[in-house]
Amino acid sequence: MKRISIQEYNENMGTLIDLSDPKTYAARKRKGSLNFTYEKFMLHYQEYLDKKKPYYILCTKGIHSKRAVAILEYYGYNVTQVYFEDSL
Repeated sequence: MKRISIQEYNENMGTLIDLSDPKTYAARKRKGSLNFTYEKFMLHYQEYLDKKKPYYILCTKGIHSKRAVAILEYYGYNVTQVYFEDSL
């Protein structure tokens, strides 16, 4: 599983998808990022993602992003988990 810290990410790398709750997302929103709850994202990921594009997925504690990246990698998507230094 590919992983990078939020400090390593820049918007030119690919789309950042934040799986945090809407309130947390609003407090730390990053330019160009998308927000979905984990449940909504995993039920509808085929509508949101293109296998030809890279995606960077994060969440507050790293649990949902790690799970999502593992599943999506299995299905052939180019995904990387993004983590916050304090979530390790």
